[in-house]
Amino acid sequence: MRQAPAARVEELSAELMVLVGRLSRVVTRQIGGAADEVPTAALRLLSQVDELEPVTVSALAAADRCSQPTMSAGVASLVERGWAVKAPHPDDARSSLVRLTADGRSVLADTRCRRAAVIADRLGADPLHGADDLAVAVAVLRGLLGHPDDDPPPTLR
Repeated sequence: MRQAPAARVEELSAELMVLVGRLSRVVTRQIGGAADEVPTAALRLLSQVDELEPVTVSALAAADRCSQPTMSAGVASLVERGWAVKAPHPDDARSSLVRLTADGRSVLADTRCRRAAVIADRLGADPLHGADDLAVAVAVLRGLLGHPDDDPPPTLR
């Protein structure tokens, strides 16, 4: 494969970031409005906990680039909904570890499946791109995230 000039890679990288954000917002708007819809902030936090668990509130705040009080409120909301639990940190009595509950995992998986269905529908309506193109895009993103191609998708457990 030919290597693109650095300026082109930077330009495409910037466009990728814009488009990934737009795609996420389009999908959110398309599935939004349902009575059982998970708030976007809660979904983002469920995803962070899923990726990092067991995780402290401080580590979640750092990962999300927000204040610890803001993250504490977000975690408290997940705990109230029964989507996460906090347990004492075995090495630090001043902090807790956050984990998803079975209900939290179910909510996250269901929401991800609904979002995936929106993308699949949009891809099915696109006369220029198909499953092979999507497979390449997924492989590139997995590579950027450091996931080997043979790993199962971390989002659909």
